[in-house]
Parts: sequence; structure tokens; C-alpha cells
Amino acid sequence: MGPGGAGRPWLVADVGGTNARFALVDGPDGEPYRVRSLSTREHAGLAEAAAAYLERHAQGVRPSAACLAVAGPVAGGTFRLTNAGWPAGTPEAVRAHLGLPHLEIVNDFEALALALPRLGADDLVAVGGAPPPGADDAPLAVIGPGTGLGVAGLVPTLGGWVPLPGEGGQVDVPAATDREIEVMRLLRAERGAATAEHLLSGDGLVRTRRLLAQIDGVDAEPLDAAQISIRRDDPLCAETLLMFCGLLGSHAGNVALTLGARGGVYLGGGILPHIADVLRGSTFRSRFEAKPPVEDYMRAIPTALIVHPGPALVGATVRLAQSRPVPESLEPA
Repeated sequence: MGPGGAGRPWLVADVGGTNARFALVDGPDGEPYRVRSLSTREHAGLAEAAAAYLERHAQGVRPSAACLAVAGPVAGGTFRLTNAGWPAGTPEAVRAHLGLPHLEIVNDFEALALALPRLGADDLVAVGGAPPPGADDAPLAVIGPGTGLGVAGLVPTLGGWVPLPGEGGQVDVPAATDREIEVMRLLRAERGAATAEHLLSGDGLVRTRRLLAQIDGVDAEPLDAAQISIRRDDPLCAETLLMFCGLLGSHAGNVALTLGARGGVYLGGGILPHIADVLRGSTFRSRFEAKPPVEDYMRAIPTALIVHPGPALVGATVRLAQSRPVPESLEPA
């Protein structure tokens, strides 16, 4: 039972390539509770992961509805988790497996975009430009490097906010400096393509450091993304992090221009909160604004880091509220 009512709560989730976070929420204005993180790769699929959460952490609870946000495309009646190795599935199969009356599956950055209007000042840290949030009648954008690279927009309409999910992490690398261009050249030779996600992700940090070492002709001990993020005294790690932030600034600027996101570009994902000091001291904001001949347009757009602990869970709640399945505890007798 939820703390806010005696009936059946909603199940919400934010499922990425590494971790699957689940929670319960008591209706449209409720806050997520019983938040737990499961290892994505320890489960055979989305339905199995959700069932494991309910069995281990919500014993006796039978949700009346669910919205599960997944890190991958959701289209044509199917969904696919890009970086988890799970087979493609359908919402109906997941709903039937869990025995739920109502279930929706959305892209994780669609959920993250839906959460943006609900974020307060304490949930955001300004990273250059005007203080967040920006104009409340202008489009918003969110990008986030983690296991992959997510991108989405949010557009105000007469009927409310409408999310624009996409696969913006798969665009070309926005290389600008000689070093970035050389890294992109090696990446293209190695993989046959050079997408933003190849560099702006956890694996991207590892890949960038390795390619920089290759350019310099030096041997570098293997480090994972978490190790790179904390080894600030290592010149190769330091350059990797600064290149990451610079590329992210260019990519964020491209997203802002494409969506006309005058209300702000918000930075999510699992990596940036751990390197917030590097981000603020990097070329992120100058690269974001360096879009001649529209520098003035770009300078007016705020950029902010999301520090809320579970924004996609909030967005999943918003999505359920939009589709209007009412929790049993809120239904009239």
C-alpha cells in the first residue's frame, strides 16, 4: 500500500542499458516511493525485470497501471532497449505477463522531457546562460549521456506539453578542433561510422581516451568510465573529460537550433552529475553558443544540469496522468 492512499498505486520505471529503476506512485501528484535499482543485464527482459521488482520490493502490491520508460526506440507497437541485449518486445506482451489493466511503454527521454516542467530550482544547476528555467511558452530540449546518448524535445501546445522523442544520439560527431577531428577519423576507420553516442556516453569516454592515446603513441592502462571521471591528475583522463564536455556543448547547441529550444536545454543522464565541476569549467557553454551567425539567439538559451534523483520516474507519472487511468484509491465509491 502506498503512503498516500489505501488503493492500488501506479508502477513507474526508468530502464537503461545498465540499471532499471522502478518505483510506485500514488496518482498524478504523487512522489515516487519504494525506489529500487535492478541490474538490467541480470534479467531476461523488461517484463521479467518489472516482475522481479514487484516480487522483491513491493510484496502484496498490485498496481492498477504502469508506465515503463526504456532507453531505446518505441514505435510500430514494439520497443527495443538499445544497449541491453534484450529482444524487441511489445507493450501488450509485458502487460499480459504482469497482469496489469493498463500499461504504457515510452522512450526514456520522452519521459525525461515530460518531467521538465515539474522540475524546480532545487532540481537544476545552471551551466551558463540565463538562470533556468527559461521561457515557459517556448520549446524545451533534454540531452543526456549515460550508457547511451538520449535526446528529446518538449513543445507547448494549446492542449499541454507534447514530447518529441527521437534518436538524436545517432547523429554525426560534432567535431570542431583538430584533435576531435583526428579522433573522429580514427573512430570512423575503426567502426565505419562516427556518431555522437560513440563518444558522448560511458563507453565513449573509454573510447575517446584510448583513441587519444593512439594519436599520441602512448600506452595507457585500461580504465572504465567511472575511473576516467575521477582521475583528474592523469593528463589523458583530463583531456578526455574536457573533449567530452566540448563535444557535448556543440551537440547541445545543434539540438537547440534544430528544435528551437528557446526555453532551455537540460542535461540529464548518469555521467554529468559526477563531472559537474569539469563541465562548468570546460568549453561546454562557449561551444554551445558558437553557432554563427546566430550567437545572440544561442546566448539567450539557458542550459542547466538536472540534479533531481529520478526525473524519468516523474515523467512516467506525467504520462500516466495524461492517459487518465485513475488509481483505485482515487476512484469514487
